[in-house]
Amino acid sequence: MTKPASRIRSWLFAPGDSARKCDKAIASEADRVILDLEDSVAPEAKPEARRMVAEALRAAGEGRDRIWVRINPLAGPFVHDDLVAIMPARPGGIMLPKSEGGADMATLDALLSPLEANAGSTPVHPLVTETAAAMFGAGTYRAAPRLAAMSWGAEDLADSIGALGNTGADGRYRPTYELARSLCLLGAAAAGVPAIETIMGDFRDLDGLKARAEMVRRDGFRGMLAIHPDQIPVINAAFTPGEDEVAEARLIVRLFAENPGAGTIAGPRGMLDHPHLSRARQFLAQLDE
Repeated sequence: MTKPASRIRSWLFAPGDSARKCDKAIASEADRVILDLEDSVAPEAKPEARRMVAEALRAAGEGRDRIWVRINPLAGPFVHDDLVAIMPARPGGIMLPKSEGGADMATLDALLSPLEANAGSTPVHPLVTETAAAMFGAGTYRAAPRLAAMSWGAEDLADSIGALGNTGADGRYRPTYELARSLCLLGAAAAGVPAIETIMGDFRDLDGLKARAEMVRRDGFRGMLAIHPDQIPVINAAFTPGEDEVAEARLIVRLFAENPGAGTIAGPRGMLDHPHLSRARQFLAQLDE
């Protein structure tokens, strides 16, 4: 697996055929920028989009490490041309859409290696629930080559299964899509990489975005995809640990260190046992990534 770089709270998409939107995304406070060659680019515009994305990567210089590219799906006709066009410009990483399991990561690895100066150096972030078949492969990414993070998707999944929508009257995802979110989270945990929440389509609803980002962070997600620069400050704030959280985690670690061999310890909010210690250590480790 490829160790993810630090600060992976926000991942902002920009259509690869719009220089204005790409420039705006790159200038934003997003931790990662994803220049898109897939859904936001019409088939006839893809050749020009590839050229523009490669140009943006070269112009970014050393800053291109935070600039990733979403290529087209492996099963389609565009992926080879995507990789040939962008890999010489050395993107910070590749987002793989409609990935159906670890085998797809191996296929992409074989395509990427001949195009890299340092084989195996480009990390990959798959979208792992965008087809019905992909739902059954979310647990197959352990030890997949280049794996850096995992995200899920609701819109393409709805299309894959012929659904008329993916939310209820209250705006919440229906059970199939909550299952997709859970499978992504569990698959990422099993593979030892961060899980990244999917987009919130209504980019004007910043209060709803805040509530959702805070909810999924509590569940274990480490960041969130975004489609508009206005979403970035909200996402960054939601996924930035608060001082109280850091202090409590450090206290838990210190209490167990001061009481070696103890199975349980009285903490400020009740009894603590070794799962609390493990979570505190994992939390603190994230601060140093």
